[in-house]
This record gives sequence, C-alpha cells and structure tokens, in this order.
Amino acid sequence: MTSIAATYWEEARNLRLAGRLRMADPQPEALGLTREGVLRRAVGLTLEASGCTSPMGSRCRVETSGGRWVEAEVVGFSGERTFLMPTAHLDGLLPNARVVSMRQKGEVAVGEGLLGRVIDSDGVPLDGRGPIRAESWVGLAGVSINPLMREPITRSLDVGVRAINAMLPIGRGQRVGLFAGSGVGKSTLLGMMTRFTAADVIVVGLIGERGREVRDFVEATLGEEGLRRAVVVAAPADRPPLARLHGALRATAIAEYYRDQGLHVLLLMDSLTRYAQAQREIGLSVGEPPTTRGYPPSVFAKLPALVERAGNGADGRGSITAFYTVLTEGDDQQEPIADASRAILDGHIVLTRRIADSGQYPAIDIEVSVSRVMQDITDAPWRERIRKLKRLMSAYNAQRDLIAIGAYQRGNDPVVDEALARWPAIQHFLGQDVHEGADVEASRAALAQLLDGV
Repeated sequence: MTSIAATYWEEARNLRLAGRLRMADPQPEALGLTREGVLRRAVGLTLEASGCTSPMGSRCRVETSGGRWVEAEVVGFSGERTFLMPTAHLDGLLPNARVVSMRQKGEVAVGEGLLGRVIDSDGVPLDGRGPIRAESWVGLAGVSINPLMREPITRSLDVGVRAINAMLPIGRGQRVGLFAGSGVGKSTLLGMMTRFTAADVIVVGLIGERGREVRDFVEATLGEEGLRRAVVVAAPADRPPLARLHGALRATAIAEYYRDQGLHVLLLMDSLTRYAQAQREIGLSVGEPPTTRGYPPSVFAKLPALVERAGNGADGRGSITAFYTVLTEGDDQQEPIADASRAILDGHIVLTRRIADSGQYPAIDIEVSVSRVMQDITDAPWRERIRKLKRLMSAYNAQRDLIAIGAYQRGNDPVVDEALARWPAIQHFLGQDVHEGADVEASRAALAQLLDGV
C-alpha cells in the first residue's frame, strides 16, 4: 500500500470509528461534585441540609448522637437547601449534624432466595431466617415498557372466587382495584385469591396497614404451603411515609424481576390508598400546595407511575396480574383516590357494606363492578349470561323495598318475577366460603346451571 493510499485508508477508518462512537453515545453520566453537608433544620418529617450536592432520589446518611447513622432520601431542594426524608425513625438528631451523600439511588436485591421470605421496605428480613442471598440487583423505580411492545390480554386467569371468575372475568396481566370501606372484607378476599389463584409467584405488599395483620396474613392466610411461592413486603402504618412508599415500589420491582424471568406473577397490594397518603405526607412536608381534598399534584402523578409497571411483559416474557385495594373513606366511591384509581386500572371490584351486613361473603356488588377486558377473554354465550344475571339483580334491587314489605304484586314485571323466583339461588351462587375454591370452568358451569338449568 502506497503512503497516499494508507493515508486515505486511515482517514476513512477514523471516520467510521467516530461515527460508531457517536451512535454508542459513550459520554459517561455526570456525577457532579461530592460534598459533605450539615443539617440545618428538622421540622416534622422533613430535614433540611446545606452544603451537600445530591441529585433527586439519591440516598444520604445523617449522623445522630452516639455516632449512629440514619439513611434519608433527597425529595427536593430550594436554593442551597436540600430536603431529605428519613427512611427510618429519627432519634438523637443534633443541629449541624453531618450529612454525607451515598452517591446511589435505591436498589432492590432480587433472586430465588426471596421466595418464602418476609422483608421490610429496605429489604431487611423480618422472619428471623437470616440474610437473603441476592442473585441480581434492579432499580427501585423500574424500567418502563413500550406500550406497543406489551403482549395483549387474551387469556383468562383463575382467581378461585366464583363471583369473579363467572361475572367479572380477570385476564392474565390485568390490573384490578378492590374498592371497599373499612371492615367490609377486602383483605379476606385478597387472602382467598392468594390461596387459589393459578400463578407461579405471588408478591404481596402490605403497605400502611396494621402491624398485627402482617403476621395474620403470613401464618393464617398464606400458610406454610402458600408462603413457599410468595414474597411478602411489609411496611406497616407505624413506618415513616418514605418507607411505606418504598414498600410499594420494592414489591413492584420484585414482581417485575420474576416477570422478566418468564413467570406469571400475582401482585397483591394492600393498599393503594395508603401509598397515596404516604406521598401526600411527603409532598405537603416539602411545601407542595394541596389541591383536591388535601392531596398535592404529585400524588396523582405517582399513582399511574406505579400501576403502569404491572401488566404483561414485552415479547411474551411473563406477566404481572395486579390487585390493588382502595379504601373508600366513608364508603364514598367518588373520593379523589378512588376516582383516580378507577381511571387508570383495567377494572374495579366494589365491595359494599350493605351486602356484607346481609351475611353474603365475598360482599361483591356485581352491578357496579366492571372488568374492562371481559370482551377479550369471553365468548358470546358467556357474556349474554353475565348481562342476564345483572339485569335480574338490577330489577330485584330496584323493587327491594316493595318486596321487603310485601307490597310488590307478582305479574307487574316479568323480569322482577323471574328475579324473585331465582333470588335464593342467586345469593347462593354469589356467596362462597373463604376455604372453598372454584375454578373458571366450574364457575362458568354454575352460572349456566343457575340461568339455563344446563
């Protein structure tokens, strides 16, 4: 090769290499300066530090009396002040305490070693069975999936509850809300689905609930057999709001890991309302203005960000079928969190106090409950039976008061007459013992038997 040809060849090679480097975007992520700060103010749940430069979402360590360190997360800043929220209870804080950046965001330890374990919002085991060996680490915030790459919902999922399997069919990868007031039976219904749902892995997030319920759920609801294929993340009501927030994010990140392994995951979160309330506490503490009933705007941005992480994976890689309980304060179905949740979920199952007080469990109000994927996973005869039973129940409930006092005259309305004749069988069909399971085929056959005598 002549010197001129060699020169041109080297120039062409350098141009090709430069083009490849531009496409690879090799610029490293800017880490900024690392400086140690001091604690200037502590009011309520919020810590204010100056002198440290930490990005949003990163972790810091705050020194307390006795040389102990407590982790906190950066949740905001104003001028030279950085707002921190502790992930644990703070005792022994001192003015001008050292604040040291950890230069990392929250990560979640995942792997097969999590199965059968109960952990807190930081991933620390609560079951006294020693440390958990991690196989990998994933981000707390997860990775979004292109909506056009998600697999569509085309297969039904057996949840073991006859009223849901027959009247509100659930699809694999669907996200459903359980709407109920306090003491109506939503936790009991979650327990039934935990035992009977056909899933490879079950991830349970107990967020902001009573501490007593954690042990009850693990021992009484899951049991030894159910716990073998389950992971429980517990962040009870006495934990700081950031810990409750992280509990929901950690449970979702664990479910995402198993989904990416090609498994079908059942994610149960009790409750979505407590997650929203935790974010409200954080938002108000850092100065966000309250908008709807005291909820700042960040709450309504966080809800869809959490819920959208569930669902079917890309290219057929597993699925997450999620059930979120929503606490309706004062049985008000139009309160802000319930209304926002209905808009972002793929269906809602409403439990009402009137039905529970009548002794029917699960207390599902079939008339106002909706599964938005029913058209995709049912055939025409099945849908027609669902509509027929809903018409009968609606007609009966419209005349309930007249029927109760004996003022309704048979023959006035053929639909009401039929509903009145079938009502004991309808109540028996919708009721179910907590230890009794009913698969999809048995539930569909029971519906056909109820309406057609087939």
